[in-house]
Amino acid sequence: MSDSNPSPAGGTPRRGFFGIAALSAFGLFGLAATTARAQPAPSDGPDWPGMLKGRHKQLFDVYTINEGFPLGFVNNFLTPNQSATAVMIFRHQGLPYALNSMIWAKYKVGETFKIMDPETKAPAVKNPWFEPKAGVGNPQAALDKLAARDVVIGACGVAMRGQSGRLSKNAGVTPEEAFKEFSSNLIVPGVTILPSGTWGVNRAQEAGCTYCAGGSFDV
Repeated sequence: MSDSNPSPAGGTPRRGFFGIAALSAFGLFGLAATTARAQPAPSDGPDWPGMLKGRHKQLFDVYTINEGFPLGFVNNFLTPNQSATAVMIFRHQGLPYALNSMIWAKYKVGETFKIMDPETKAPAVKNPWFEPKAGVGNPQAALDKLAARDVVIGACGVAMRGQSGRLSKNAGVTPEEAFKEFSSNLIVPGVTILPSGTWGVNRAQEAGCTYCAGGSFDV
């Protein structure tokens, strides 16, 4: 998508991480070196997702993996719209989309979430939807391709805290160590850790997005 997405008033980037003060208010401590881009934020958080350009704006609420279909939904929205912005929020059982392949391997994400790799037909040891092998799935719906189309991406901080603690035993680390590692190993630098996924769903709709459910709870 050719439209660029400007920062909100005051120069705070609408992508990246919330300021430490804002996260502390929600109990989300332990961010790693990638927080260097963060700016001081008011207690209610920065103006995420900021000003969204384009005539058409849609939020994709990704609360389950749903076999990769949520990414296809985003592609199917953007492709016929010449002036559009998509916002994806990964929360609840959909959080693994936001994690890079190192986390998938070390913390046994595929095995724990029962996510099979379409290439190997075994529990995934890498993020299957980030830079997938040619001929596997829809390449335009891959996470790396969607990020390149300037999709705005948020990840639920509550789910990150909970799931990192749950999977910490798979890597033999403490829940706090796991949270720090999850926070610093997201799929692309522009993913924003949100106070909560439902907070982000509200803010995206307030910013003018229509709503699209990105999954089913029938899991």
